[in-house]
Amino acid sequence: MHNAALNYRTLLSVTNVLNSQRNRQSLFRAVTDQLAKVVRWERAGITVYDLKSDAFRFYAVETNLPKVVLRSDAMIPRAHSAVGWVYDHHQVHVRPHLQRERLFIEDESYLQEGLGRMINLPMVVQEACLGTLNIGSIEAGPPDPADVDFLQQVATQIGFAIAHVNAYEEITRLKEQLARENVYLVEELKANQDFGIVVGRSQAFEQVLTLARQAAPTSATVMVTGETGTGKEVLARAIHERSLRRDRAFVRLNCAALPAGLIESELFGHERGAFTGAEHQRVGRFELADGGTLFLDEVGEMPLEAQAKLLRVLQDGLVDRVGGANAIPVDVRVIAATNADLHRAIQQGRFRSDLYYRLNVFPIHMPPLRERPEDIPILARHFLRVHSRRLKRQCEDFDGVSMERLVQYAWPGNVRELENIVERALILCHERLLRIDPAMVHVRVPPESGPRRTLHDEERHHILQTLTLLDWRIEGPGGAAEQLGLAPSTLRSRMRKLAIRRPSRR
Repeated sequence: MHNAALNYRTLLSVTNVLNSQRNRQSLFRAVTDQLAKVVRWERAGITVYDLKSDAFRFYAVETNLPKVVLRSDAMIPRAHSAVGWVYDHHQVHVRPHLQRERLFIEDESYLQEGLGRMINLPMVVQEACLGTLNIGSIEAGPPDPADVDFLQQVATQIGFAIAHVNAYEEITRLKEQLARENVYLVEELKANQDFGIVVGRSQAFEQVLTLARQAAPTSATVMVTGETGTGKEVLARAIHERSLRRDRAFVRLNCAALPAGLIESELFGHERGAFTGAEHQRVGRFELADGGTLFLDEVGEMPLEAQAKLLRVLQDGLVDRVGGANAIPVDVRVIAATNADLHRAIQQGRFRSDLYYRLNVFPIHMPPLRERPEDIPILARHFLRVHSRRLKRQCEDFDGVSMERLVQYAWPGNVRELENIVERALILCHERLLRIDPAMVHVRVPPESGPRRTLHDEERHHILQTLTLLDWRIEGPGGAAEQLGLAPSTLRSRMRKLAIRRPSRR
């Protein structure tokens, strides 16, 4: 009766200890301290089954033996092992005389440690065996059945505790992952707070918007091409906002901003231990964008190894994490962008042709700012409003000379350069009208490589510039016809021939 009462009190203490632990290191040490009150042991260990390796890892080991062969980092195969037998049969296995009989592969190691008896007990939780509790003693001979029954109850409680610790660790990991994803999304929101606005009324830009409106409701992959700074990401966000996926995430990745060794981890994620430094599982951008849109900027800079994986995701909708064993299904719309000549990259072997055709389902070309000068005043005033509020400036408009400078400038950096110049001028401005210093726009940088402009192009550009500066006023003193030295009827004729029309007012 005394032993039964002690067993009951010890089991209660073990349960209380187990319920108070939240990490693996402290859990088992606390349990073995309680076990010593009832059962003599020289070695106590917990093994947990690992499905990937079909073997058992030591979850914890406590021993007071001078020689230890099976250490905490050891792995025991499921086949031909005592822990494997217990795991498969959900039953206790006792070897009372290790010196005389060694039935399983780990028994030789136990004998070398000086053990005479080993008891292996299943840790069963909701009819599933998580692993085994293993109690070894120097003393040989059959154990007391009451002790074995007590140990089985302890093993069951340890199983529940391990399941709880695993759940707690998983919740903690998911919480940290959500925090990281939240930081990413907040940073994206801050960095791109004005990207929902697509600004421009020129004919060239209207054609772009028409294509974007047609592509948006579909799930087609879109390829946006154009020079640096033309607003490819702005367009991609606009397509997302007009799509059926607008309530889900818009996730971006600049393929040129990451080393070749990290881009696969960023895109597809990685499992814990997949490589040196991978201490936690990481969700990739494809999983972050599941149900939404993934924007791949500068896709032409993606390494060939990553291109092969990207092709598989586009074909099958399956993501393979780095170091992962199972493919993860995702539903992601991809919008890619590049300022590179991908046809040349294919010829040079730097870009896969099969990936190009997968990405180039619906191509949209963003025209450079110099080809749509009539949009310059609209964009400039938009940036003036946005940054005036942010910088707390009272500027209401540009002075006439400054606007003329902006329209006549070649804009090698396109819309991004225009925004930067407006912001820089606003920082220096303390008046009602914003003045653009000539030093900001005096350098004529040759545009990115492309076909030479013809006389037709130059004439159209010059007429567009003049009309834009004069707010499309053709006739009268100081009108565009007078400025160009043409009769109003001649100017209108030239405009029809050159397909120049006044942008619609919205």
